[in-house]
Amino acid sequence: MPKRSLSPLHRATTHWTTGRRILVAAVVITALLGAAGLTAWFTSRGGQSKTGASPTAPAPSSPATTAPKASAGTGSVPAPPKLTDPLAYARAAAVLLWSYDTRTTSRDQHLAGMHAWMTSETKYTDWTAISGQVPDPVLWSRMADNAQYATAAVGEAHFPSAFKQALAENPSAITEAYIYAVTVTGKQTIAWKGGGGGAEDRAVTLAVQCRPSSDCALVSLAPSVAP
Repeated sequence: MPKRSLSPLHRATTHWTTGRRILVAAVVITALLGAAGLTAWFTSRGGQSKTGASPTAPAPSSPATTAPKASAGTGSVPAPPKLTDPLAYARAAAVLLWSYDTRTTSRDQHLAGMHAWMTSETKYTDWTAISGQVPDPVLWSRMADNAQYATAAVGEAHFPSAFKQALAENPSAITEAYIYAVTVTGKQTIAWKGGGGGAEDRAVTLAVQCRPSSDCALVSLAPSVAP
């Protein structure tokens, strides 16, 4: 079997809607980060995640722009954790983004499970960016035919340097939306029937909302990783 790109789940190009990207950038980047480089990370329309071996040919995803129905359950997707620490929540969210199991979970179930992790504040939630990580129905079906699944392990999580600098210069800026930028690194392991599989290092920068006295929630992700 020739070596192909690992995990179609991360081959998909992230699609960025103009209005929501501007809002998230204004709150997370302009107010908190300030750095021009990070503004580009969160407002760019490009960006594909690098991936490694897979039994199926990669293809762009078709992100769900509306919330999925959870009537069929969420399959193997875990419920969002009750955490108030943005670093801890981002670590858990990265595992969510890098894991899937087509043997036990339909695409709709997977999307419904992911949606439960999103902030309920529609002013900030960026579902298009998150759902854009999931393959389209045809590709998911092909993955299921191969009993393909992926697990993930997180190495570490940190606030990007520009975020920390901007926050130090203006600590009160965070109080508008309490959205934090967090970069997470780790490893994804993928497998399919017949003994196929592979593993590759991963990294992602997430926007996480953690209001005081409330559990954290996922807001968005950047198409490029912030150091």
